[in-house]
Order: sequence, then C-alpha cells, then structure tokens
Amino acid sequence: MSAESAHPNVIPFRPEPAEIKAAEQAVIGAALLDPVQIPALAAQLGDPGAFYHPAHETIWRAITRMAGGERPVDPLLLTGVLRAQGDLGRVGGPGYLHACIEATPTAANGDYYAEVVRVAAERRRINTATSRLAHMAGDGGADLDDVRAAALAALADLATGESWLDPVPLGSHGTLPTFPVHALPAWVGAYVEAVAEFTQTPPDMAATMGLAALSTAAGGRVGVEIRPGWREQSNLYLVCAMPPASRKSDVFASMTAPVYRVEDELRADARARIIEAETAKETALAEVDALMARARKNPDLDRAHLVAEISGARMLADEIVVPPSPRLTLSGDITPETVTHQLGVHRCLAALSPEGDLFDSIVGRYSSKPNLGVFLQAHKGERLQADRITREQPTVDKPALTIGVTPQPAVLQELGAAPGARDRGLLARFLYSLPPSNLGYRKIRTTPIPEQVAAAYDLRLTALLHTLTALDEPVTVTMTEAADLAVEKLQEKFEVQLRPDEPLAHIKDWAGKLVGHIARIAVLLHLADHVTNDWRAPLQAATVERAAEIAEYYTAHTLAVFDLIAADPATEDAHALLQWLRRPKKDGTHRTHLKAHDAVASSRRFKKVADVEPALALLEQHGWLRTDQHAPTGQRGRPQAVTFRVHPAANTPMDGTETQ
Repeated sequence: MSAESAHPNVIPFRPEPAEIKAAEQAVIGAALLDPVQIPALAAQLGDPGAFYHPAHETIWRAITRMAGGERPVDPLLLTGVLRAQGDLGRVGGPGYLHACIEATPTAANGDYYAEVVRVAAERRRINTATSRLAHMAGDGGADLDDVRAAALAALADLATGESWLDPVPLGSHGTLPTFPVHALPAWVGAYVEAVAEFTQTPPDMAATMGLAALSTAAGGRVGVEIRPGWREQSNLYLVCAMPPASRKSDVFASMTAPVYRVEDELRADARARIIEAETAKETALAEVDALMARARKNPDLDRAHLVAEISGARMLADEIVVPPSPRLTLSGDITPETVTHQLGVHRCLAALSPEGDLFDSIVGRYSSKPNLGVFLQAHKGERLQADRITREQPTVDKPALTIGVTPQPAVLQELGAAPGARDRGLLARFLYSLPPSNLGYRKIRTTPIPEQVAAAYDLRLTALLHTLTALDEPVTVTMTEAADLAVEKLQEKFEVQLRPDEPLAHIKDWAGKLVGHIARIAVLLHLADHVTNDWRAPLQAATVERAAEIAEYYTAHTLAVFDLIAADPATEDAHALLQWLRRPKKDGTHRTHLKAHDAVASSRRFKKVADVEPALALLEQHGWLRTDQHAPTGQRGRPQAVTFRVHPAANTPMDGTETQ
C-alpha cells in the first residue's frame, strides 16, 4: 500500500486536467441541486481560489455570496446575479450552469468532489512554490538571504494552506481596458485607429475626442426618447487624462479639425446677412436720432404726433434683429459667466481644449469660489437664467454644453478637491478615461494616416455638422421596442450593482446617471451611422448594446479616477482601516482576521457597520482582505457575521505608530 493511499486525507488518485474540470463542475452542480450543502462545500474547499478554471471560481463566488446573504440559490436566480455582475457571458452563459448540473452524478457526493478540487489546488500551490524556489536557487546572481527569505515565506504560505497575490495599493489600479474602438461607427473607428498609430498614443484619447466631436454636432439639436416620458439630450462631458508630452494637442487637432472649419464656414456664410441686418438697424436708429433732433430744434411742433412718430420708428428699429455670428465652440480659458452668456445667445456649444484650463475656471481659480451652476444645468438641459444688476442676462431653455478636454491627471485631483464638485453632482456628469502613456515604448517611424480614412472622417463629420446645425428646432429620435427592452435590462443590471456590497455602491452619484449616458452615446452612434441616410429612423437595440460596451469602458476608468482623486469617501475610510491594520496590537501581534464590528471600533469615523462596509469592500477588491468561508452551524436564525482574512502584507508595522 502506498503512503498516499494509506493517508486518510488524500484522494487516492492524481486528477488529470479533465478530471479536475469535471470535479469542479460537480461541486457547482451539487450546490445548485442541493443548496443546503453550500456551507459544507465552502468549508471543504476553503479558498475560492481553489478552482483551477476562472469561470468556475466566478460562479462559486456568486453562489457563496448569495447563500451568505440568505438569498435562495437556483440556476435561474444565479443566472440573474451573474448577468447583473456582467460575468454571465464570461462563464459560458446560462447553458453552462445546466452543463454543470448535468455533469453531476449525484449531489450526495459533493463533499468528495470538493475534496478533489481542494487537493488538486494544494498540489498546484506546492508545485508552483517549489518551481519558483528552484529557479531562484539556481540563479547565481540572486542574494542568498533573499532566496532564504522567499523559501521561508513560501513554506509559511504552504503551512497555512493559502496563498496571496500582491495587493494593489489604494489609489492605484490594475490594467484598465482599452477603448472598444470596434463599437464606434466604422468611419470614426478607422480614423481613431489611424490617428493613434500615427501619433503613437492610446486609441482612448482619439476615441474620446471623436465622441466629443459628435456631441458638438448633435448636442442640444437631437435628443433621444427611450420611452414616453423619458428623454435624454445628446451632449456629453468627456475627459481623457494624460500626462505631459503625450501629444494631446496633435490628437485633439486631428479629431476636432472639421468642427473648427465648419464653424469658420458658418461664420463666413452668415457675414453678409449680419452686415445687412446691422446696416438696416443702424439706418432705423439713425432715423430715430433724426426725429429726436427735430423735436429738440422745433419745440412748437405737435408733440403728441412727434412722440408717436418717434415711438413707431424706435419699434421698427427694435424689430430688426442682428443675428449673432454663428458659434459652435468655446475655448477652455473662459469663465462660468462667459459660458452662461454665450449659452444664452447660442444655446448649443462645446467647450473643447487639449488642456485643463476649463477646470481652472470651474474650481474657482480666478474667483472667490467655484461657480458650478451653469455646468450642472447645461448638462441636463435645465432652464438657464442668471440675473445681473448691470445688464440684462439672456434666458435659455434646454441649454446644451459639450465638454471635451484632455488635461493632466493632477488637474482631475484639483477638480475632485473643489468644494461642491462631488456633493452637487459635477463629477457625476463626466465620462472619464485614464489610459496609460506610451512614452518610452513608441515607434520612431509610424504609418501616416491613410488619405481615404482621413477624407471619410472629414467628409462625414462635416456633413453631420452642417445637417444638424441647419435644424430650425430640436429633433427627437425614438427607440424601437427592442432597444427600449435593451435599456430596461441595463437598468436592471446597474440597479443591482448599486447595492451596498456591489461594485458601483461607492459611486452611486455617477452610476445613477450611467443608463442616461448610454442613451446619449447611443444616439450619437445612431446619427454617425446614418449620416448619409435616414438618421430620423428609430434607434436599434444593437446600437444600445454598442453604447453599453463603451459605457462599460468608461465605468472601469471612472472607478480608477475616483480612486485617484480620492473623491470617494470609501477610499479615505479604506486608507484609515489599512493604517489601523498595520499597527500592532498591545501584545505586539498583528490582526490576521477582521469582522465589520471590529472595523467600526477602530475609529470614531464609523458609527455603525453600514458605514464601514464600502471601505471593507474596497480593501477586498484591492486584495488586502479576503472573505472567509464559514462552516455550517446547523442552527437557524441570523447568519454569522462575515470574517475577513487579512493579507500578510498589511501586518508590516509602521514606524512611529502606537499600539492599541
């Protein structure tokens, strides 16, 4: 008899990859067939990372989260949870859950299959550790003390039966997704890729400014009706933060050139009409002046007749309206008061800049305090009115401001620190992009932008600008029934993600506007798709899905930006908790486990468990904490409080801190 078969805790065979997959499927299948087993299976597995296949780990985490929250578990409900998390497609769809059930001979053997999975994971862990140590030991240049320390740490991990990945520091983020250029209209996407290649910049920047150009054309001129009673404008607030020397000006100029050229053309075309109106008005006012001069020189004239004559002449002069010179854009270096006035005159405008000078004005650098009102109202299209003592201020219904800027990341931090920027909802109105810099990895000789690609972008954006700026009244595009249903599914998905323990819980202000942003992006895509045909046709479900994919990109980047600018209270709370975890206890030891009520007791900033949950979730997302799985108690009533295991890296003492 071998030692392996004699040991009672060892599975009497070495599973092959196919057998591991079957065992993992059987664990999931047993949990779905008999949910009562879930706590016992979780205890048997220990770490959810025991699953070899990432899809199985994702499914298992969803199952245990549902069970831990005393929610019923079955294939249909699990499908809904995975769909809400955005993971359903990644795990193989609803059919794969049924495949796991079909692969389970009987739920009664679930504990056996869980042990197969656990042992296989332990073997992989040992194999990985020994391979890494063998490689280090064989490296003649490696410091012996480093090799010895790594060996001791690996043995400690193996002794506890768990391994940890390096945690992600708070305020930083993992690899963010690249902009899904394929979701853009073909003529926009082709130009974005060409500009990105030629300038050796991430496609995110060109894509974001391409959307800003489309928003400049459509914002305030075309809206979308999702369903009766729910309409959205088509203007967007877009920001792509890039460090210095990232060729922002080159990309900005390439993507916005047709906008400025069309603006110049509109001004040139209107010049004759403006001069004619000015001349007519000056002539009418000259006639009023002549009548007034006549009245002053001849006091004996019939004054009642003269007053009536002068009044009539003045009314005729007032009826002559001199049209303003057409304007599509504002520079970044403007004041909120200037924005208010110009929107009163033109209603639809775009503040475009390759720098962050617009944010300097927003945060109040040139005034005593931030003036956010116009930027809040002009995003939603709320009636804009500002009374001034010295002059009459125009009032405008449904103003529409587009913002497209590419500042440095530090500018976003200043914006996040501006009083009221988060509380009043300004930060929630932006779609953020935070791509990595290509500096140090750029090609020296790049492919020029193909002439036909540049010509197509110029021709179609120019046509869209001329078509939409010529509209006498705003136009509303409707959605097909299928598109409405697609939006409804998105609402259901994001509603779940706003709950306290879900991914978007700590940016509810921003995420609450996400579906509206998807509708706005969708109508821009629709207009760009139909530049040369019937753009007034109803918007299709496929367009909503493309817009949702773009919104998913901005969601990932927004989470990183809110973390960067520390505009999220959960980030500050998480920093405070991490500092507390780093401090040793009075006996000199460090905390290896943590419950929510322990965290509440750690600081006066927390009054109740609900206050600390967002910070705990953030620490778990960054890898500093790991949810422990409870063994079943066999008792009814309230479930046990969740216990978190603390990453060993958090047990590094900090100099100058006191024990507690």
